[in-house]
Amino acid sequence: MSTTIKSIQDIMRKDVGVDGDAQRIGQLVWLLFLKIWDDREQELALLEDDFASPLVNVSWTESGEKQSAGDLRWSAWAADPEGITGGRLLDFVDDTLFPALKGMEVGPRREGRSPKAKAAQALRRRRRLVKGVFEDAYQYMKSGTLLRQVVNKIQTDIDFNDATGRHLFGDLYEQILKDLQGAGNAGEYYTPRAVTQFAVDMIDPRLGESVLDPACGTGGFLACAIEHVRRQDVQTPGQEAQLQASIRGVEKKPLPHLLCATNMIVHGIDVPAGIVHDNTLSRPLRDLTLRDRVDVVLTNPPFGGMEEDGIENNFPAEFRTRETADLFLVLIVELLKPGGRAAVVLPDGTLFGEGVKTRLKERLLTECNLHTIVRLPNGVFAPYTSIRTNVLFFEKGRPTSEVWYYEHPYPEGYKSYSKTKPMRIGEFAPEKAWWNDRVENEFAWKVGIDRIRERGFNLDLSNPNAPGQAHEDPDELLARFEKERDAAAALRQQLRQALAEALERTA
Repeated sequence: MSTTIKSIQDIMRKDVGVDGDAQRIGQLVWLLFLKIWDDREQELALLEDDFASPLVNVSWTESGEKQSAGDLRWSAWAADPEGITGGRLLDFVDDTLFPALKGMEVGPRREGRSPKAKAAQALRRRRRLVKGVFEDAYQYMKSGTLLRQVVNKIQTDIDFNDATGRHLFGDLYEQILKDLQGAGNAGEYYTPRAVTQFAVDMIDPRLGESVLDPACGTGGFLACAIEHVRRQDVQTPGQEAQLQASIRGVEKKPLPHLLCATNMIVHGIDVPAGIVHDNTLSRPLRDLTLRDRVDVVLTNPPFGGMEEDGIENNFPAEFRTRETADLFLVLIVELLKPGGRAAVVLPDGTLFGEGVKTRLKERLLTECNLHTIVRLPNGVFAPYTSIRTNVLFFEKGRPTSEVWYYEHPYPEGYKSYSKTKPMRIGEFAPEKAWWNDRVENEFAWKVGIDRIRERGFNLDLSNPNAPGQAHEDPDELLARFEKERDAAAALRQQLRQALAEALERTA
C-alpha cells in the first residue's frame, strides 16, 4: 500500500496543476473515495434487494439550467484501463463529474416503512453524503493522460472487497495524514493508534451507547470504537444497524472530513451520515438539547490553536477564550449525559494553566469524576510537536474525590519516540492490568480533591514515587525555601549587629 501511494504521488508530481503535498493528497483522497464507494456498492447490491446507487441518474442545476448524467460510478468511467483518457477524461471530470457531485439534487424526503420508502430514504441519505463529501473537494490535475495513469494505479492496486486490502487501509490513512502534518501548525496532530486504542479499551463503549468525536479528524477514535463494539456485542444485522446509527463525528476542515467519511466506509459504516462537516464550537452552548447528549466522547481536540473571532461568545462568560482545547473541554462536559464517559487528549498547559483554565478545571472536577490522568512521555507526537500530552478519563454525574495519575514510561531502551520507533499498543499492558485494581507504585499515585483545591486546581503534579527523584511537592519545596531564606536573613542581621558591636568596642 505504501509503495502504491508513493508511485501515485510520483505521477502527480509530473502534473503542472498539482502544487505541493496538500494538493496531491487532496486529489488522491477524492479518487480513493470514489473507488472505495464503488467497491462497497458492489457488496450492497448483493445484500439489499432495492439498492440504488446515488451516482446513477444524477441531476443538478448549473447556470440556471437542469443538467443530468447517466452513470458516474467509478466502474463506469475509471475501471477500464483502456477507457477515456487525455482531454476527454479531463473534460468529463471537470465539466460533468465534479459539477454533478457538488450540485447533486438529493430529492424530497420520503416517509413510511414500506421497503420502497426505506430504499428511497437510504438513497437520499447516500446522495446527501456524497454531495457533502465533494462540497469542498477539488480537481487539480491538468493532464488527462497523467490522471488516467493515477486512476489505473488505484484500480489495479486497491481492492476494498479484498480482506487484506481492507485491513491495510488503516495504514494508508495514517500515512496520508502523516504526509499532511503541515497542518500541525494549527494544533492538529495525528493521534497514534496506540493511544486511540488504549482510550477506547478503557472507556469500553458498548452497543446501544452513542459515541461522539467532536473533532474527529480522519476518524481514528471512531474507527477503534466501531471495531471494539462490533467485537464485543454485534452478532445480528439488527445489532450492526444499531451500531452504525450510534457513531457521530464532526470535522471542521474538508480534507480530514472526506478522509473520515471514507474511513468509516472502510470500517463497514454503509452510509456514514453521522460524520458532519462543521465546526462543533460554532453552536451556542445554550442551544444544546437532550438529543445532542451522548454516552461516550473520545477525542483529541486541536490544541495550541485559536478559534476565529466570535466563537467564544457561544460559551458562558466565565469560560470565554479563543483557545480551542479549552472550548472543547467545556463543550464535552456539556455534551455528556449523566453517567456519560469521556477520554480526552490534552496538553500539559491545560493541567497547570490559570485564569479560564482554572475555572474550567473547577467545573470539570465539580460536575464530573476525573478519576484518571495518564501522563504520556515526550515524543508521542514526534516529530510534529514536542508538547507533552495527557489522556484525561472522566465520568459525568458526580464530583471528583480523588484523581489517580499514571505516568506512562518509555519502553526499555527508548529515550524518545520517532517515525521508526512509534508508540505501540502493547506498551499500555501495565496500565490495563492496573486499571481495575489500583495501587500506588513507581508509576501510579493518587491525589485527593482537597489538595487539588489548595493548589488552585493545578493538576500538573509530578510523580512522587519515581525512583531517584525528589519526592517533595513543589508547594512544599517553595515553603521550605521561603523559611530557609527568612532564617538566612535573620542570621545576616545577627552578623551585622555583632560586627557593629565589635567595631564600637575597638573605636
